[in-house]
Amino acid sequence: MATAAAAPEDTAIRGNTRFFTIMAFVMSFIIVAGFVVNLAFARSTFDVPWPYHVHGVIFMSWLGIYCGQHLTASQQNWALHAKFGKIAYLWVPLMVIFGTVIMVVVARRTGGPFFFHVSEFLWSNTMLVWLFGGLTFWALSRRRYTGWHRRLMLCGMAILTGPGLGRLLPLPLMIPNAWLITTICTMIFPVIGMIADKRKHGRVHPAYWWGLGLYIAVFAISVLLAHSSFGMGITEQVITGTPGAERPMEAFLPPGFAM
Repeated sequence: MATAAAAPEDTAIRGNTRFFTIMAFVMSFIIVAGFVVNLAFARSTFDVPWPYHVHGVIFMSWLGIYCGQHLTASQQNWALHAKFGKIAYLWVPLMVIFGTVIMVVVARRTGGPFFFHVSEFLWSNTMLVWLFGGLTFWALSRRRYTGWHRRLMLCGMAILTGPGLGRLLPLPLMIPNAWLITTICTMIFPVIGMIADKRKHGRVHPAYWWGLGLYIAVFAISVLLAHSSFGMGITEQVITGTPGAERPMEAFLPPGFAM
């Protein structure tokens, strides 16, 4: 029924891509800006184990693929657009796999950023990167239905803005709600899309309700799991005997910390 209701918009002119192209570049810019600012202020370094570098190359390459998809669509170069889509089919599984791996590596190496609860960081990040993969594959499977395809892609990409936003926000000042605040901020992008739909079409496309609804649901479940006895037990098993187990499980301010 939802697909049938969306049919008039899905069969609209495919060249109407300006909003989605702008959103793609805005989200990509925020991600890159977050990492650049951290490097500029010496909060990050390239002197890290190899999984960090592999993860960084794979995820930063996705920004090129994602923006390339929108540029080719805006130019109505559908043949090249389809080629980017084929690359995405191969790239997204890599992102899910290495996104999961890096969460375990970071949890064991440092316990995650000090302003996040260790179990929340491990469980929520892992589940959300899998949700990104699910939403993106759903979007790719609906590529013939432009309304669904573009909006589901946007919802999936919004999840990835978390690390960029987290590096731009003053998260130490937001303890113990830093993770909640960061995640809510990433949800602003689908909400912007919903507002744009309402203004232009008089209604919100169902893809946004599904995409944002799943995002909220998976996030809520991940936090509940993270704080459950089962979730805490898994987290402790992952970090036991590693440097990550030496920090408090809860978010905290390191001694002598200053912004």
